[in-house]
Amino acid sequence: MTGNEYRRLYAESPEKAYAALFKVYCDYVYAIVYNKLNRVAQREDIDECVSDIFADIFFSYKRNGEDYADLKAYIGTIAKRHAINSYRSLKLRSERFSGDSDEEFASFADDTDIETNSDDRETRSILISKINELGEPDSTIILQKYYYDRSSGEIAEMMSMKASAVRMRAARALEKLKKSLAAAGIML
Repeated sequence: MTGNEYRRLYAESPEKAYAALFKVYCDYVYAIVYNKLNRVAQREDIDECVSDIFADIFFSYKRNGEDYADLKAYIGTIAKRHAINSYRSLKLRSERFSGDSDEEFASFADDTDIETNSDDRETRSILISKINELGEPDSTIILQKYYYDRSSGEIAEMMSMKASAVRMRAARALEKLKKSLAAAGIML
């Protein structure tokens, strides 16, 4: 799949474009990540890194410009950078917890409330579901604005829209989201 093919597919349907991108490049990205992380990471860490890479590619690839004409090279670069960053993070974490002494782990004990964590997880799941129900481009705008903390200008450039249109859609989508969450019993 070339950059131009991806842009055309994205114009038809962002979901189809993402699915095709994942299908074509999943093994390629997985191989890059596995080669970098196999000595320090568990399978879940590798899978999470691969997922993060595809999310980054999907939200950052310029669909309307001449940049990144070689999509495979762009994806390879993103994958290598993410894998290296993950390697450093995992290596640092493993070095911190290398001792087997109970005293070392006693300092990390906390009073975590498992019930509260479970409720928070369920609330997040409902929130993501309700955001996805907004449809495109509203769901992408909300995620980019409030999860990735991107400005309206950045989102507008990413989605080939005007910044004012992004702000207007974000405001309307946020109102819809509040009503939808209230109906589900979640108040913001």
